[in-house]
Amino acid sequence: MTSIKYIIPILVLILFQGNGIAQDFQGKATYFSKTSIDLNLDGRQISEAQKQRIQERMKNLSERTYELTFDKTTSLYEEEEKLETPSNSQGRGRGGVRMFASFSGADGKYYKNVQNQKYSNQTEMFGKQFLIQDSLNQWEWKLGSETKKIGNYTCYKATTIIQPDTTAFDRFRRMARRARGRQGQQVRENDTIVKDSTENNSLLSRIEEPEERIVTAWYTPEIPISQGPGPYWGLPGLILEVNDGRTAILCNKIVMNTKDKEEIKVPTKGKKVSQEEYDQILVEKMEEMSERFRSGNRRGGGSIRVIRG
Repeated sequence: MTSIKYIIPILVLILFQGNGIAQDFQGKATYFSKTSIDLNLDGRQISEAQKQRIQERMKNLSERTYELTFDKTTSLYEEEEKLETPSNSQGRGRGGVRMFASFSGADGKYYKNVQNQKYSNQTEMFGKQFLIQDSLNQWEWKLGSETKKIGNYTCYKATTIIQPDTTAFDRFRRMARRARGRQGQQVRENDTIVKDSTENNSLLSRIEEPEERIVTAWYTPEIPISQGPGPYWGLPGLILEVNDGRTAILCNKIVMNTKDKEEIKVPTKGKKVSQEEYDQILVEKMEEMSERFRSGNRRGGGSIRVIRG
């Protein structure tokens, strides 16, 4: 019986495609995304009011609503337009808070074409637009038999294991060692207090080493397309929920076959780069931020996790 359950979603997808139902349709799904953030402000010389403002800004960045417009082979994932209060817009424009949005890919437009297996990610890093164009990640999904309802849709569970990509982390670590070496030349050998402070003062030293993680997705073959939010795709049905480490994404609304069809356009703005080239630029920006952090901030704690889709 279990083996039959494993192939039901695939059979449903074949049936839909075979009778032409999936040939000409379009839909829009709304997703709520939340990323948990470790934010330790203890020991910093700031007021309680300032701490509350920082926490509110981080909350605004970590909780977002997105729309996925899709057809049979393409999709566009972008943040839902909303009016911002003056305090929110100011918070999103400041470097320390804006850094999270830049590194997590929270801003911009993410276009996928599952037919040619390419994506275009229009994103912004510290005020500069980039257009990342590369091949889609090949998710090695393991289909399960467990089901649950999300709204009116029956969803099936799928999981995959993401091996840690230590390439960027190794670069950060080498940069941190070089930075500590330069800093160490500027202090007296017998000044242990200064040395200890420089060891822990680097922004790069607070980046957590990547770990293996399990990604869980829930998809519905009742919408027979191989699409999902952000970089997630490759299942025999639209992905309605994703749990990926500290990030949880849940679909809370679907509209199918609206009368006014939207053209799903490929993003075009920004400097064209590959994912590898963009990662290298990110490393260089991290080094710049580390230099500023070291020279302008001597206190504080906590760690930083670079979140990538």
